[in-house]
Amino acid sequence: MAKSKSKKAEKVVLAYSGGLDTSVILPWLKETYGYEVIAFAAELGQGDELAGIKRKALASGAVKCVIKDLRKEFVQDYLWPMLKAGAVYEKGYLLGTSVARPLIARHQVEVAHAEGATAVAHGATGKGNDQVRFEVSYMALDPSLKIVAPWKDPKFKLTSREAAVDYAKKHKIPIEQTKKKIYSRDRNLWHISHEGADLEDPANEPKDEVFVISRPISKTPDKPDYVTIGFFEGVPIKLNGKLTSSVRLIEALNKLGGKHGIGQVDLVENRLVGIKSRGVYETPGGTILVTAHNALESLTLDRETMHYKQQLALKYAELVYYGLWFCQLREALDAFVDVTQRNVTGEVKVKLFKGRCTPAGIKSPNSLYKTDLASFKMGAEYDPTDATGFIRLFGLPVKVAAAVNKKGKSKVDY
Repeated sequence: MAKSKSKKAEKVVLAYSGGLDTSVILPWLKETYGYEVIAFAAELGQGDELAGIKRKALASGAVKCVIKDLRKEFVQDYLWPMLKAGAVYEKGYLLGTSVARPLIARHQVEVAHAEGATAVAHGATGKGNDQVRFEVSYMALDPSLKIVAPWKDPKFKLTSREAAVDYAKKHKIPIEQTKKKIYSRDRNLWHISHEGADLEDPANEPKDEVFVISRPISKTPDKPDYVTIGFFEGVPIKLNGKLTSSVRLIEALNKLGGKHGIGQVDLVENRLVGIKSRGVYETPGGTILVTAHNALESLTLDRETMHYKQQLALKYAELVYYGLWFCQLREALDAFVDVTQRNVTGEVKVKLFKGRCTPAGIKSPNSLYKTDLASFKMGAEYDPTDATGFIRLFGLPVKVAAAVNKKGKSKVDY
């Protein structure tokens, strides 16, 4: 009688950054469940973090390491729509990590299909937002894939980053983090985030050494720099008058903005899972672009469109933050936003100085700003007597309410 063949190991595609969490999760998946682990790394502009990542993944037990350069797609299909929408979470967070997760998930699922994998995995903890962003994206893209989340697995006994460091040392996994240098960081073209360690206490001011892509304000130049951004229908296309590729444009603005400490945000935010968390963010290029885009919209959008768009921007930011990129509402909002951007073409000059980023001149062929109307001088183009009737009608409900309230009070003996 022929011997039965041994069951073939299942394949899992792990979103792999080479950082502390995924470095320990990769061998853990293999030794705990016998998975064949395929590491997937996305090049999103994280500097030299991907150097040697393939060698590291294979040495840690991966059967394969797939690396994709997604920088152009990241900017054009994710960052630009978000920029045009004006999405900012809780007044300060420009959503650098949030908007990258659905892109990573999309390509991770594609790798799973190509490699015949039955599962996808991530290294996000059970307390954070990223677990939601990854898993909801997986569900939207292929609900048949099994989702493996070790930090929520009862067998995963590493309950802290310190424990993860010990595990890495025991298994001889090369990591950069130590128990003294244990910030949790996420970097891409748009930003870098910093969490953990002394930053967990909001009473602690961020130390100068926290900042990676921007200078501490005390070390910025004593003279300002100016930069001009050219937009076409809401999309940045020129830098100082020259057509510039999307990736190069952000890289150049990151360098210039970082020099002046632009885009440093210290924020206590409300996570989707119900926890308040403290994060320190550096978004130099993104902050310059958001400032310039807002300035150009002030010139080119009519009042009602601008005010309504401001309301939708809050919802758009929530959708991105909550991990709902792949949903119909976000697509519908994009359709609305694209209409609003038809006339958002022009140039914005921006001043960079001591952490501040301010508009220093706006021009547009579609400007709704008319000097003769805005001037304090009265001219034939505006008849001030028209305002008399307008104000009477506009204020009529207030006037009637005041008269009624006054009449009512006179009847009551207080």
